[in-house]
Formats: sequence, structure tokens, C-alpha cells
Amino acid sequence: MKPIRLAVVGATGRMGCAVVRLAPAHGLAVVRAVARDQTGLDAGTVASGKTLGVLLEKEPLALASGGFDVVVDFSSPEATVDLAEVAVQTGAALVSGTTGLTGEGEGALVRASGHAAVFWEPNMSLGVHVLVDLVRRAASQLGADFDVEVCELHHRLKVDAPSGTATRLVEALREARSPQARVIHGRQGRPGARPLDEIAVHALRGGDVIGDHTVHFLGSGERVEITHRATDRDVFARGALRAAAFVAGKPAGRYRMSDLLDAGRTP
Repeated sequence: MKPIRLAVVGATGRMGCAVVRLAPAHGLAVVRAVARDQTGLDAGTVASGKTLGVLLEKEPLALASGGFDVVVDFSSPEATVDLAEVAVQTGAALVSGTTGLTGEGEGALVRASGHAAVFWEPNMSLGVHVLVDLVRRAASQLGADFDVEVCELHHRLKVDAPSGTATRLVEALREARSPQARVIHGRQGRPGARPLDEIAVHALRGGDVIGDHTVHFLGSGERVEITHRATDRDVFARGALRAAAFVAGKPAGRYRMSDLLDAGRTP
């Protein structure tokens, strides 16, 4: 059986290097790699010091010539728009963990999903998706008597806030309690007493923290805190590689981690 062929975008970044390095252990073969820097160097040498025979290309749109089954993307919102067009032209599946997408990026993914399998998640950790499910259930069972606060902590170099995972947690909370719940980001001055339907999101930045997310359910006389902490970035690369294996050969459409997890459950 031939291995699934991958094109990796953002291949010199922390996540891209991890995907290139870990792909063989997951039975996947990196055949093309794109990065804004170190163009012309061997992607394997950059990622792990081991020659792969795949030279780094500069532009995502170069992938429109094909030769792969799945694109794995950990780069920028601008590149994601180009990769959506690559998916349209080649029919190759797209797996993206890029956060901070604009409306243009979201629209591009929707269009691409009419031509190829598109798997987008702001967090590729399997544990985070269990967290989302637990938060949704807790919100439903605890009800409106418990106030909800979402806190996320990341390294000082993260460029977007709040994190995509925090945004997904807010979506889960609104699904469970009220789509009209008021979402605020931090507090200052004299905001007054806390409304019952408020969901506050707090983004902390500093050091080299990979990613912590906590949802606080604060009741009268008791509180529940549900937390996920990432201690190794490889967890996201492994999740992306599992996603690539999952969507390879799938029909065109949108896919999420919940689809992958549901497929792995035994009846």
C-alpha cells in the first residue's frame, strides 16, 4: 500500500518542522514543502537534520501543479486563501490548523470544500476536543446559575487573541446555553455587576507557554474548572497527521476533529 503523499506549508515553522519530522512514523510521505524562508534547502534537513530529498518552495500557489494527496497547513491566513484555491484546482484534501482567519479565509475554505475534503481546526490536539465536549456538557447541566469565564494562556510570540481554541470554547458554551449570550473580552473601568448571560474571555501572553485553556463555571458556594494544558507541540503535529490520514480520499466537504473522533469509536 502506497503511503499518503503530503505537501507541508509553513514547513520551516515550529509546527511545520514537527509535521515533516513525524510524518514517516505515521506512514505518511512528505513529497513537497513550502516556506517563506530557506527556499531551496532540503525540508528534512531543516526539520530534523535528515535529508528528505524534498526542496523547499516559496509560494503556496506553486502547489497547484499537484503531485500529492493532502496539504497540511500551519502558516498564515493569507496562505490559507491560496491553499483553498490549490484544493479547488487539484482536488487534494486540505488540513489546516492556521488561526486568525478573516472572512475571506473562511469563504475560501467554504468554496474549496465544494471541490475537495477540507479539515480545519484551530487546535489539532485530540485532548482539546474532549475538553470542548466536556465544556458543552457542563454548561448544559449546570445551567444559567453558574457564571462562565474562559481563560487562555500562550507564549509571548502568539500574534492573535483570543486563541482559536478559546473562540471554539465560546461557541460550545453558546450552543449549550444561549446563542444570544453576550461575549466580552477582558474588563476595565467600572463595568458594573456581571450580567447572568455574559461570557468573558481573557487572553494571557508570556514566556514559552505552548497553550493552556481553562473554563471556569462559578456558582454560589461552588465552582467547576475544566482545563487542558499542552506540554509538547508535537501533540498538534500528531493530530494534524491523523487528520491527513483521515481525509485522504474522502469526498469533498467540511470535516472537523469530531468527525475523526467519531470514526474511531467502536459501536
